[in-house]
Amino acid sequence: MNTSHEDPKAKRVWFDAENLWVELTDGRQVGVPLAYFPRLMNASAKQREKYIISGGGTGLHWEDVDEDISVPGLLAGVSLHKASA
Repeated sequence: MNTSHEDPKAKRVWFDAENLWVELTDGRQVGVPLAYFPRLMNASAKQREKYIISGGGTGLHWEDVDEDISVPGLLAGVSLHKASA
């Protein structure tokens, strides 16, 4: 059982053909299907690589494709990305 009281924080992001992967500062690696994030699924590899870890590691942001993802939301299994304007 994990007894840490810290919120999960992203350390690194990468992609394979079908998934968004996030490495957390506690060593866990989380994979989420790109189908959950159509903007990222349809983005070019170059656009996917251009991300910012925000909020001290609690958020992920892709300016070029207007995508924001909550790291705690990913871990909770909830899609908490920015809705279309």
